[in-house]
Amino acid sequence: MSLSHTYMSLTPDHRIVITGWSRLLRIFIPVGLLLVLVGCQADTPPNSEDSVPRARELVDLRSRVLGYTAEFRADSPYRPPGKAQRARLAKAVGSLLSGDAQDAERQLAPLGLGLTRLTDTDSGRRYDEIAATGGGESTRWGRLYLNADSTVRWNAQVPHPVSDRDTEALGVRLLEQNPGGALVLAGAHRRAGEDGAADVAHREDSAFQTIVVELQKRGVPGVQLHGFSDSSDRPYDAVVSTGAVETAPAEVVAMADRMDDDGLRVCRAWNARCPLEGRANVQGRSAEREHAGFVHVELARHARADDGRDAEEAADALAGLVVAWTSGSSS
Repeated sequence: MSLSHTYMSLTPDHRIVITGWSRLLRIFIPVGLLLVLVGCQADTPPNSEDSVPRARELVDLRSRVLGYTAEFRADSPYRPPGKAQRARLAKAVGSLLSGDAQDAERQLAPLGLGLTRLTDTDSGRRYDEIAATGGGESTRWGRLYLNADSTVRWNAQVPHPVSDRDTEALGVRLLEQNPGGALVLAGAHRRAGEDGAADVAHREDSAFQTIVVELQKRGVPGVQLHGFSDSSDRPYDAVVSTGAVETAPAEVVAMADRMDDDGLRVCRAWNARCPLEGRANVQGRSAEREHAGFVHVELARHARADDGRDAEEAADALAGLVVAWTSGSSS
């Protein structure tokens, strides 16, 4: 092989010297460049489009949610997801919260669930929805709605839609009117199925609990909405507690005070004995384990219905709570 020098001009100021090894260089340089390019490609972060759900719809968010819950019946069948299904759902929710929508979709598909980017026709705000894609058992596991236009900093939980009448409407209202939120919605009437299987506020084996825990692991506080009927042993408009915890942070105290100032009779479970305190609530217990904020709110019928005389005051007080969480002013 000749060792004579040959010059290949690139620009007037730059030359590559090719020696007798030129044949080998012609083979190995392209291969080396290819390997470098492949390596760079492997280290490149995924395209931002990979973090956006592929399915997209323009919807009236309130109608979509309330249309779903309108079909709930106490005599409907219900069976919770199995352990492996809950583990897969947890991975999917975790991926979505981390911004990897494509992985979330891959995890959800075998469960009969899908991920859709919704744009609300009324507000123009965008939400990511996890919901069933067909008519199987997963239709009764519930739904998750995440605000897609801002970081999720709080969540509203509705464990007993329809059964606790109008709590689902209140949950949607909080999501629509306040940034940074998520809505976790049970998928069946609390008396569906057998032996309390669908009472997700008191069951560890639900999709509802699985989703809430994933939020709690990331430090996202939640307010759980319940309703009660008037009776002689409940002379209140609202019962506020922090579940398994016997103290209340400043923003929860402020919410109760605001309700009081607006004329609602409030029982505070951290400094009084109250009915419906939610001490056995499983989401409250997991919040304590995960060191995440949790507020259990029971409202009388007139304090949660759209046409209730005290509903506006209760909704405004709840909005003040989630705004405090959004601004990071919790303590």
